Amino acid sequence: MTHSTVSCELHDYLEIACLYAYQVRLILKDHQIIEGKAIDTMTTAEKREYLVIDNGKKQPVELMQIKKLQVLTANAKFSEVVF
Repeated sequence: MTHSTVSCELHDYLEIACLYAYQVRLILKDHQIIEGKAIDTMTTAEKREYLVIDNGKKQPVELMQIKKLQVLTANAKFSEVVF
């Protein structure tokens, strides 16, 4: 079984968000909204990719579920990425 992955360009934005610990708002494909600090990315043994958000607890969000990432941190290097 294969899983879809996001493009390298989108991974770059995620890495920048984590590097600078940006406060972000994730809008998921099911219209759920998650806000918190981007802290890390991870890949499971099954090759599922996640962005880890700190919103009081460390919450992994599967990249394939993300529709849009908005940066809430002022003067960030980018403001929004559509997946």
